[in-house]
Amino acid sequence: MDAMGGDNAPNMVVRGALIATKRYPQVRYIMVGDRALLEPLIERRRRLRNAVLDVVHTEQVVRADEKPSTALRSGRESSMRLAIDQVKEQKADAVVSAGNTGALMAMSKFVLKTMAGVDRPAIASFFPTMRGETVMLDLGANVQCDARNLVEFAVMGCAFGRSVLGLTNPTIGLLNVGSEQIKGHEALQEASDRLRNSMPNGQFHGFVEGDDIAKGTVDVVVTDGFTGNIALKTAEGTAALYTKMLRGTFKHSLLASLGYLLAKPAMMKLRKRVDPRRYNGAVFLGLNGIVVKSHGGTDALGFAHAIGVAVDLAQHGFLQTIKSDLEELTESVPATPIAPRAAVL
Repeated sequence: MDAMGGDNAPNMVVRGALIATKRYPQVRYIMVGDRALLEPLIERRRRLRNAVLDVVHTEQVVRADEKPSTALRSGRESSMRLAIDQVKEQKADAVVSAGNTGALMAMSKFVLKTMAGVDRPAIASFFPTMRGETVMLDLGANVQCDARNLVEFAVMGCAFGRSVLGLTNPTIGLLNVGSEQIKGHEALQEASDRLRNSMPNGQFHGFVEGDDIAKGTVDVVVTDGFTGNIALKTAEGTAALYTKMLRGTFKHSLLASLGYLLAKPAMMKLRKRVDPRRYNGAVFLGLNGIVVKSHGGTDALGFAHAIGVAVDLAQHGFLQTIKSDLEELTESVPATPIAPRAAVL
């Protein structure tokens, strides 16, 4: 764990690890950060103190506003870099950080390298829908993508869904401006043809639209990082809007407040269902190592869930699953490019 990354580190990281030990008592933890700050926090928590826990000391920290290129050059002794090095040196199975996203991606790609057959890593996460949970990628790592990138994202997203969500045969959809096969730009059309020819029957759904994300029409939504990041932030903003409006409605009058008291059990259940902390933990897919990015402003519970994502990936052989799926994809996809077609919007 990068113990110094995040708005509320290191206290949030230590408390998050404490929560995670309840669910994963068998896991060994390595915290990378300032020993003078970490050890007093650990000592006050007996269960964490008694767990198998090592501290790797460093006082250097990657700032939240630091440019990735600067962090890569000057942050070799930072808590983020040394945490990634633990995975590279096989001292840890995964790294979790709530620090600077761009720096984490740059360092992870530099240290761990991309898998054979992967052109670009992607950021993936999952969130609640009408049917359960849906995986979505890319969420911002790649602003522009070609057909090859989208196909690789689909394969990696399926592996993520099987490892974290327990899906046996995830369905895939390409995010588009319409569900009709003739719509979309050339890269989308080519990716659609390749997935239709290479994925098992029924696994590739086809094109999906923006409203299909919340419906849970497919288990894995694939898109470029520009579109994916906008869709994610739009969903987060819409959720915040409705939460604020709902609170205002219940405070509007005495009668409305009484109505809230009657509806409180149901409201608490809904709040738990859509709590963003339960879905904290985006994964950098396509690297030779498991890297989980926690939201920088999360609390201890959210960070514990990010740790849970890392543990699930490590325990279910996630990296080997991706490698096997990519090998199968390489064998099934024709080497000759598909003839370009005019985009129809």
